[in-house]
Amino acid sequence: MAPRSEEDLCCPVCHDVFKNPVVLTCSHSLCKDCLQSWWRQTQTLQCPVCKTITSNKTPPCNLVLKNLCESFLLERDQRVSENFCVLHSEKLKLFCLDHQEPVCLICRDSEKHTDHRFRPIDEAARQPKKNLQETLEPLKEKLKRLEQVKEKFDQTIDHIYSQAHHSETQIIEQFARIRQFLEEEEEARLVAVSEEHDQKSDRINEEMEALSREIEALSETIRATEDELRADDVSFLRNYKAAVERVQQRPLLEDPQLPPEALMDLAKHEGNLLFIIWNKMKDMVSYCPVILDPNTSGNSLILTEDLTAMREAEEQQLPKNTERFERPCSVLGSEGFDSGTHSWDVQVGDSTDWGTGVFAKSAQRTQNTQNGLWVIEFHKGKYLAHSPSASTIPLKAEKPLRRIRVNLDCDRGELTFSDPDTNTHIHTFTHTFTETMFPYMASVTNLKISPLQVCVTQQQV
Repeated sequence: MAPRSEEDLCCPVCHDVFKNPVVLTCSHSLCKDCLQSWWRQTQTLQCPVCKTITSNKTPPCNLVLKNLCESFLLERDQRVSENFCVLHSEKLKLFCLDHQEPVCLICRDSEKHTDHRFRPIDEAARQPKKNLQETLEPLKEKLKRLEQVKEKFDQTIDHIYSQAHHSETQIIEQFARIRQFLEEEEEARLVAVSEEHDQKSDRINEEMEALSREIEALSETIRATEDELRADDVSFLRNYKAAVERVQQRPLLEDPQLPPEALMDLAKHEGNLLFIIWNKMKDMVSYCPVILDPNTSGNSLILTEDLTAMREAEEQQLPKNTERFERPCSVLGSEGFDSGTHSWDVQVGDSTDWGTGVFAKSAQRTQNTQNGLWVIEFHKGKYLAHSPSASTIPLKAEKPLRRIRVNLDCDRGELTFSDPDTNTHIHTFTHTFTETMFPYMASVTNLKISPLQVCVTQQQV
């Protein structure tokens, strides 16, 4: 313990390390014997430090302080014993170079150390301390690196949490849009069923009301005529002419029929229902052939929520994972290609500094990416083409490029750039691509992957 600690462990009365310390109600601690002696002298139960009177004649033992003092005394005794010779109880002042051990002055003159070489303790310890310090330096450097790695891991854990939270938010929002669309479609189709039901029911009800009136009138005519037939002959003959006229006023018309299309059009409401809804959903969704990978983006880029566009931002603190570019404005697509033909459009707009192409999976993602990059770029007002195997090639464009179509044919070994707005060829790289190639984009301003038009087709099976 430090020298200051020994002062803190001393009794304020005897000024020695506490022995059997007790604690008073005023929180001061003293040796038990010192306190009892003080009380006998003063004839009062007061604290020797603050003079506070206590009513407890047997204050409790301060166990924590007692244990601390005992540990301190034990450690101090050990330190003292280590500095003295176990044979002669003399202080160890010399170091025997032959036996490589500390000795006292008596040991130096003993037969055991005859003709031995000696050095003062402090002088003998100087070089070993230096040697040990030099041996310790690599460990300190290793510790420093490990602490830096741990800090990197901690930052990565925080970033993973942030990514998970962001993904959860996006999933919730996208499914909320889908649910809202389905709920609106459900409501619209239920309304359509209800409207057709009301329309056709009203039409039949109107026909039924007319039919009911006709049945009532005809029933009344039949009832009156039958009453005449049951009357006596004199009365029948008197009313015969009127009865005949009443019957003749009810001509036997053609029986009414159900109107055409009287039933519900179930085919319209139920036929291919899921397909029709799915087909309509294409108006609310988009598809991009390339999705950008935020784990590869440089620390000066921000990607849009749908991961199809990028823009420059202030430098961010991002994990230095192995996939990430050291170049601050570069990013890769999330999916690489090693076979087949793949095409995507990059909207460069009015960007004054951009590059797009493909990047080899095995290439180093350092500041210098030329070894794995096939790209065309616009830099300082010039269009250029770069590849690992060729020098920079200047390109010509009849007018400023606003959109670049990238077509990668892995099987034929061709990477073609064209202007889809004018349908003109820009440049083609020919290379045998033997590994997975990832879409590559870089810019100090906005770039975006153009979405493809979504369509639904029917095919005979």
